Amino acid sequence: MFASVDALLLARAQFAFTVSFHFLFPAFSIGLASYLMVLEGLWLKTGKGVYANLFRYWLKIFAVVFAMGVVSGIVMSYQFGTNWSVFSDKAGPVIGPLMAYEVLTAFFLEAGFLGVMLFGINKVGRKLHFTATCAVAIGTFISAFWILSVNSWMQTPTGYEIGANGQFLPGPSWAAIIFNPSFPYRLVHTVLAAYLTTAFAVGGVGAWHLLKDRANPGARTMFSMAMWMAAIVAPIQIFAGDMHGLNTLEHQPVKVMAMEGHYDSHPDGAPLILFGIPNSKEKRIDHAISIPKASSLILKHELNAPLRGLDSVPDADEPPVGIVFWAFRVMVGLGFAMLGLGAWSLLARMRGRLHDWTWLHRSALLMGPSGFVAVLAGWIVTEVGRQPFTVYGLLRTSHSASPLDAPAVASSLLAFVIVYFSVFGMGIWYLLHLMQKPPQAHESALDGAPIRTAGITPAPAIEGGE
Repeated sequence: MFASVDALLLARAQFAFTVSFHFLFPAFSIGLASYLMVLEGLWLKTGKGVYANLFRYWLKIFAVVFAMGVVSGIVMSYQFGTNWSVFSDKAGPVIGPLMAYEVLTAFFLEAGFLGVMLFGINKVGRKLHFTATCAVAIGTFISAFWILSVNSWMQTPTGYEIGANGQFLPGPSWAAIIFNPSFPYRLVHTVLAAYLTTAFAVGGVGAWHLLKDRANPGARTMFSMAMWMAAIVAPIQIFAGDMHGLNTLEHQPVKVMAMEGHYDSHPDGAPLILFGIPNSKEKRIDHAISIPKASSLILKHELNAPLRGLDSVPDADEPPVGIVFWAFRVMVGLGFAMLGLGAWSLLARMRGRLHDWTWLHRSALLMGPSGFVAVLAGWIVTEVGRQPFTVYGLLRTSHSASPLDAPAVASSLLAFVIVYFSVFGMGIWYLLHLMQKPPQAHESALDGAPIRTAGITPAPAIEGGE
């Protein structure tokens, strides 16, 4: 029994490690593909060379990010057969076709046009190249659509039937499986998170170069575009997150109990616990700082609305409260920090000082990695909060793992750690090396003709600077 528990924990750790690495790259590539599409579209519309220069600059980075995302994703898929064969056998009839649709639609679309996007800049016409860029951007969204449909079905399973051997079988309507209750909320929340991740990464790079040279036209333009995205998308994301939270309360109330730190039920209004130390042994939050009845107001829109706590749930069905509690606060805290930076940038823009306020640039540089941290924290809330189930309420994680010995799983986990930190560590180092170089204003145009770069030297006359 002890060995089997160890093997299960190691298998979970291995999947958590690989999915955390992998999730960083799609979170960046989804937003970056759309950013490249916007840059090329602006260049075709305006003819301003700064947009073509930035397209070239970020295209190199996108190529590396996309490649690392593909490689890390392929590795993850093998674990369904090695470490989680029971889950694959039972849920395969439902999730297998959905993952196949992702390959047949999104991956083939991306693969078909990626070569043209990366290497056809000077070989095909402008419209065809822009079409390829749009196809890759759309492909990344379609990929997110199918993967999130799979994950959402595991969170809120619908449209299935139970077969004679305990398998989950598709019901009469695939639409009920694909568009399960949490899917629309999770899709919107995740895609917006990808856009914010890209915006703050681009804004951080732009801020880095503005601190060195405020007159750099590429740095000015990328920083301005990133701050527009932050100012517009951050409040939308907070609203979408609130809607997602209400959906989670309806379909996965135990997860919300862990997120809120509600060990006890509150029949006359639950407090909003801002900070504290979860004590799962004593079933309480130590040193809690809370706002009375605010949680009921947020979740039920009524101060005295009752909210159930973990005392109403069997101990065996509780998720690890400490992990979920703190990951949720990291995600929410970074979300409001993004909102604050976006508002600060609007103030600077209104005063005509967007490219001059050094502390704004320093703050944007500090917030550059915030999107990656936030998406990881959100993913932890989603996945750890679903425990102890792989298919929520129906299939336990302990009943999903392959019958492997702990030493076998431990050795593969160690191999993953060594290889991932070596290979992807070098990849991330190379990405930072590319970002450290300032965008140049002398790259050739997309069709090989010289780019119009009039007025790039005097800072006030920079094209596309705002």
